[in-house]
Amino acid sequence: MATFTYALNAPMPEVCRGGALTIGNFDGVHVGHQALLAECAARGRALDGPAVAVTFDPHPSQILRPDTIGRPLSTLADRLVLMQKNGADHVLILQTSRELLQLSARDFFEQIVLRQLGARALIEGYNFAFGHNREGTTEVLQSLCLGHEVALTLLPAREVLGRPVSSSRIREDLLAGRVDVAQQLLGRPHRIAGRVAVGQKRGASLGFPTANLHEIATLLPGNGVYAVRAIVDGATWPGAANIGPNPTFGENARKVEVHLIGFSGDIYDHDLAVEFVKKIRDTRAFADVSELTAQIQCDVATAQQYAGVS
Repeated sequence: MATFTYALNAPMPEVCRGGALTIGNFDGVHVGHQALLAECAARGRALDGPAVAVTFDPHPSQILRPDTIGRPLSTLADRLVLMQKNGADHVLILQTSRELLQLSARDFFEQIVLRQLGARALIEGYNFAFGHNREGTTEVLQSLCLGHEVALTLLPAREVLGRPVSSSRIREDLLAGRVDVAQQLLGRPHRIAGRVAVGQKRGASLGFPTANLHEIATLLPGNGVYAVRAIVDGATWPGAANIGPNPTFGENARKVEVHLIGFSGDIYDHDLAVEFVKKIRDTRAFADVSELTAQIQCDVATAQQYAGVS
């Protein structure tokens, strides 16, 4: 397995030619994406060729609509690992540029799918679109594939809880705090990662020290207290995480604070990953420190029930 990064018009590796191909942003690599990758792998084996996934970096919206795009569901590094884990023999990262985004659907198909990669099979979702202004509908794609003898497979929507899975739906669920629903759509818990920095150490004074997480690149769930699993230095701990301000102490800054249940030690300046299991409650102000401490005790006990690590 290999990952390659290429700019438009650069020659692509021979090892990626002559097999099955799937193209997309694959943000989050959710269960719908996983179905595409699995089908691509199956078609590649049938053709005795590679299963190749093509993705883009940066996301096209960062160039076309930079003011509207938020944090991604997954980092590029995590996306690549997940794509290969779910069936891609090779992943090609196309460097997104305005020149690339100006290609018509036909030019993109003929230049990249045919000439650069010599694809014999193409696997996409029911709502796939490509080319300038997304003019390359599935109907256009069917016509192009038929005219060049490329076998096309269009997969139907993957539904969970009665609705199609999509990256935008997962974002909505995460922002609403429905991390347990997002887990069903992703096929795994939503994960964030960052660096532990020194905070005000207020949690420690209450008997519940917290790791203050900074440098987070991916989407944060909505404000609230969550049962989580925290991974640091190769070990996994159940935890309770608070996302949001601390209104009891008059703090309005949005922070990520994680209490690792049963852990003791210094992890300042360490990398910490957090997997979200269940939302416990909303953020709210408490009358005094004793009321807050009593609530934290309840939160930690609930988090232990949901996120206990076997």
